[in-house]
Amino acid sequence: MKIYILRHGETALNSKGVMQGWFDEPLNENGRNLAVLTGQALKGIKFDHCISSPLIRAMETAEIVLRESENTVEIKTDDRIREMNFGDMDGRSLSEMGEEGYKFYMDPFHFDGFPNGEKIQDVCNRTQSFLKELAAGDDGKTYLISTHGCAMRAMVSYLKEDPADFWGGRAPYNCSFTIIEAEGGKAHITDIDKVYYDSSLIVDHYKQ
Repeated sequence: MKIYILRHGETALNSKGVMQGWFDEPLNENGRNLAVLTGQALKGIKFDHCISSPLIRAMETAEIVLRESENTVEIKTDDRIREMNFGDMDGRSLSEMGEEGYKFYMDPFHFDGFPNGEKIQDVCNRTQSFLKELAAGDDGKTYLISTHGCAMRAMVSYLKEDPADFWGGRAPYNCSFTIIEAEGGKAHITDIDKVYYDSSLIVDHYKQ
């Protein structure tokens, strides 16, 4: 069983380096272009199933990647893989929170969470419930999972050698993949932050 976990393409808020959680915004032109290039590079891979976060940017990315890779599977949605709820900080810069905001990247498991939002452990609980359930099924199929940066890191953190190293030094790039293989209900990571487009197009909007 192979699971391609995809972070959505760029949005206008991504390009400004601000927080985008449950704020529902479509891809921008660059985001759509990255999704097209990614899908074209994936021609030859047959996806048997596709599951997406219900947020527009994840759905739109999945639609483009499937179309360009010549896959015609139905896109299903699961609320468990939507992005972290950033609460009052949605659409705002993390720097506005000062030292506490810095902790979100440097020590996320001891970060107290966003006002009226979620904590990292909340996101881990729901996204890992999704991945563990999927991997336990081990149907031998290939899945495309379209999600978000923090949700992606949370989903796979329990599979890392050091689960406390949540971010791995950065947020996932737009239209990058974490790839999982599962057999006998046991999952392991085979690739992290893999891009299928020219690496010169990578932009890290959230580097510290």
